[in-house]
Amino acid sequence: MRALNILAVPVVALSLVACQGSGNKQTLGTLGGAAAGGLIGSQIGSGSGRVAAILAGVLIGGLIGNQIGKALDDQDREYARQASQQSLSHAPTGSTSAWRNPESGNGGNFRPTTGPYAGADGRQCRDFEHEITLQDGRREIIRGKACQNPDGSWETLS
Repeated sequence: MRALNILAVPVVALSLVACQGSGNKQTLGTLGGAAAGGLIGSQIGSGSGRVAAILAGVLIGGLIGNQIGKALDDQDREYARQASQQSLSHAPTGSTSAWRNPESGNGGNFRPTTGPYAGADGRQCRDFEHEITLQDGRREIIRGKACQNPDGSWETLS
């Protein structure tokens, strides 16, 4: 069981980082949703039911992430990136930075939830919550950690 938890964190991190670049948004959304769902499922289940909870989380998260990823385009991701970079650099913990793409109608709210604090590698880090809302009302909440690079940009770690 512990191995699944250990594997889920890098998958989530890679999926979230990949969402900032270009590529097949539906595939990236599916992977990110499946990883997040598996991680959530691992926190819910216990004993033999934990495996079922993880698998259910992976499946449900993958389906939701697939649909969210399919609906976000490069311009949506750029709006989200700008809001997250601004918020992580300047916003107080708990304050929300909203973004919206007027062309697609998609938007979101980015909120630092802790920090800044010193990460294991000495960089400034913050935990965050990013709620994405599609123009048709579908929502997904992504929680993670980002650390500041020497150039001032923020890198999502998990």
